[in-house]
Amino acid sequence: MLILHDVISLHSVTPLFPNEGPGVMASKTCMDKVATSLSLSHLANSGVFTIKKDVRKKKDLLGVPLLDIWNDLTSKLKCETVCVKPARDGCSTGVARLCCVEDLSVYVEALKNNLLRIPPNSLSKAHGMIEMPNPPPEILIFEPFIETDEIIVSSKSADEYGHQLRWKGQSRWVEITVGVVGKRGSMSSLSPSITVKESGDILSLEEKFQGGTGINLTPPPLSIISNEALERCKKNIELIANTLQLEGFSRIDAFVNVDSGEVLIIEVNTVPGMTPSTVLIHQALAEEPPLYPQQFFRTLLNLAAERSL
Repeated sequence: MLILHDVISLHSVTPLFPNEGPGVMASKTCMDKVATSLSLSHLANSGVFTIKKDVRKKKDLLGVPLLDIWNDLTSKLKCETVCVKPARDGCSTGVARLCCVEDLSVYVEALKNNLLRIPPNSLSKAHGMIEMPNPPPEILIFEPFIETDEIIVSSKSADEYGHQLRWKGQSRWVEITVGVVGKRGSMSSLSPSITVKESGDILSLEEKFQGGTGINLTPPPLSIISNEALERCKKNIELIANTLQLEGFSRIDAFVNVDSGEVLIIEVNTVPGMTPSTVLIHQALAEEPPLYPQQFFRTLLNLAAERSL
C-alpha cells in the first residue's frame, strides 16, 4: 500500500515538469511506424532489424476486389499470414493477424463501418477483442506475421507451489517489451520482459496494463535466453534508443533471437502507459540493486528537471 501511495503521489507531481519523455522530433518519428523503421534500417549489421512493410491508404482498400489486394500483399511481403496495424497508433490498437482474404474482408468492413472493436474470434484464428482506433486510421501498414515460440505458464501441481514453463523453442524468437531510461545519447536498457499471450497472437490492452490479466516474465528465464544473449539484446535496445535520440524514458517492443540477442523492432512507445501493473515498474525492481517505485519515479522526475534548467 505504501508503494502504491508513493507511485500515485509522485505521478501527481509530474505536471510541474515540461516532459519526462523524448523531445518533439524523436516523438514525431516514433509515432510513425514507417518513419521509425526507416530511421533504424541502417543498423542491420549491428544486430537490429526492421520488418518489411506495405503501406496502404484506407480509401484504397474500400470498394475494390479484396482477393487482388490479398494476393498482392502476400506476394510482395513473401508470406502467407499478414499482420495489419495503423501506421500511427500504438498499444495493440487496430492490430490483427490476417490468415486469408476472408480475414481481410472482416477488417476492411470494420474500417468501413467505423467499428470501435472487432469481437473475439471474428477472424479465422482465435483471438481476443480487437480495439479499433477512433477515428479510424487513414493509413495502414501490412507486415509479415512474425512467428514466435509459444510459451505456456502453468501450475506445477495441486500440492506444489509455483509455476512451470513449457516452451518448445523452435523458431528461437520471442516477443519482449523493455524500458529505456536516461539522457539523450546515453540511454540504458532495463531488463526486458518476455510477453506471454493468453488470448491470441496479439496482446490486448488489458494484458498490457491491467493487473491480473497478462503475464510477463521479468527478467527473462535462463531456460529461454542465456545471460550472454540477454546482454547483447540490451545493447541492441540501447542502440535503438540512442539512434532515435530518445531521452527520459520510453518503452520498446521487439522480437529477440534467444541465441544471438539480435532484435527485430516492432515499435517504440515514447509515452508508455503507467499503471501499478506496468512492466516498467517490474523491470526496475529486477535491476541490481532493485530500483523501487519511489526511486524509479524520482529518477524520471530528476531527468525531466535537469532538462528544464
